[in-house]
Parts: sequence; structure tokens; C-alpha cells
Amino acid sequence: MPKSRIRKKADYTPPPSSKQAANIKLTNRGWVAPVMLALFLVGLAWIVIFYVTDTRLPIEALGNWNIVVGFGFIAAGFGVSTQWK
Repeated sequence: MPKSRIRKKADYTPPPSSKQAANIKLTNRGWVAPVMLALFLVGLAWIVIFYVTDTRLPIEALGNWNIVVGFGFIAAGFGVSTQWK
């Protein structure tokens, strides 16, 4: 049985562009890691202090809402972490 011919297609070459590539300016994100870690540690310390002081500190009037405040700091740390590149 005879072999069929294989047609070779020309490689795609994009049309020449008159526009120059836009310069991408990356902003300095050096502040993200320290702020993120600080928020994590503040949230963790808030919760630990709440339990160690038998609910008298950091703010006694909040009662068990101190746990929510601690987790709020931790959640804010995760929010800041989305800016990390």
C-alpha cells in the first residue's frame, strides 16, 4: 500500500507589531512579609494571653470575644499575604 504524503505546515510567525512592549513596573513588596508575620504573631499572642491569664487579659470586658479578636488578627495576616509576590 502506498504511503500518503505528509503536508508540512509553515510555522506561525506573529505579525510585526509597531507597539513596543509596555514596561511592567513591579512595586516594592518588602513590607508584606514582616506585616504578615507580625499580624500572625499578634493574633497568636492575643489568644495565648487570653487563655493564660484565665480570661482577665487582654481586654476583660470583651470576654470570649477576645478569641474572635485574635483570629481577626490572624485573618488580617492571611489577607496581607495575598499581596506577596
